[in-house]
Amino acid sequence: MASLKTGVIGVGWFGEIHCSVIVGVPGMELVALADRDEARLGEIGGQYGIAALHTDYRDLLADPAIDLVHIVTRWDSHAEIAIAALKAGKHVLLEKPMAPTVAECAEICAAAKAADSFLMVGHVCRFNPRCIAAQKEIAAGAIGRVVSLNGRRNVPAAWAEGALDKVNPISDTGIHDTDLMLWFTGSSVTSVYTQTVRVKDYAYPDMFQIMYRFDNGASAIYESAWLMPESAPFIIDERMSIIGSEGFIQVQDTFPNLGLCTATGFTGPDTTYWPRVGGVTGGALRDEVMYFASCVANGVTPSVITPEQSMAAMQTVLAAQESAESGEIVRIG
Repeated sequence: MASLKTGVIGVGWFGEIHCSVIVGVPGMELVALADRDEARLGEIGGQYGIAALHTDYRDLLADPAIDLVHIVTRWDSHAEIAIAALKAGKHVLLEKPMAPTVAECAEICAAAKAADSFLMVGHVCRFNPRCIAAQKEIAAGAIGRVVSLNGRRNVPAAWAEGALDKVNPISDTGIHDTDLMLWFTGSSVTSVYTQTVRVKDYAYPDMFQIMYRFDNGASAIYESAWLMPESAPFIIDERMSIIGSEGFIQVQDTFPNLGLCTATGFTGPDTTYWPRVGGVTGGALRDEVMYFASCVANGVTPSVITPEQSMAAMQTVLAAQESAESGEIVRIG
């Protein structure tokens, strides 16, 4: 089988991680990069030995040899680029959040339906083995009917300095666990109420809490604070409990399953999402990339998450943003 020739559009911090995954996946070949920042483009191109470097993503899409593209740009450009890529006949792995409005998400979904190629939005938490195990047990009825969920995803304060003047954290971190809650319950959110707290003077708040009500009667509470100090022993404080009518499940990615104590302190290196092992990037992101590549290679429509499910998650977090701005309960549907 010929290798899937792959291009990456957007080679910032996470785009570079995508590149590091692609080059380690059998059956994939990283052949082209696109980014508006010419200096960054040259840096990453040199790092991976890529000759086809484009400051305009349209030039990358015009290459008939490219089978598949990863779109790892800011979400406000997702609709334009994803639709253009699908129209160009490329298979598309689109990073989440899907797009900043429900209308743009719907446009992407419509383009995917009209295309002969595949689209998958990269919800990496659905490839976290602990989340997969939780969903499997829920689907098998191990804890009965899901009645309550409680989640958190607290991240370093240092991240806020470069992000919270540009992105709303309700969409940026909330999209992960909102999608998981939709997946675990198999239900839609009918109402949402959000509170925020400002600690520093960014355009968007440092902390938020969301209350969801689902159409199956379940309720959920979720929080995310961009306030963790440098001294924290882990990068992300990530956990969720799912209470059912007959049991419960704990999903835990905090309290490190790998603890490293040195003369400079205690840390918990990532072993879940994109750990580097033997010079190769692995983890849930690699599993996601391999899954989508396998779907493309075998002509099988991706089913772990559909574009419509990703749009539902976006509609939900955008309603949470609306609630934060209005101070009122927002009803969906």
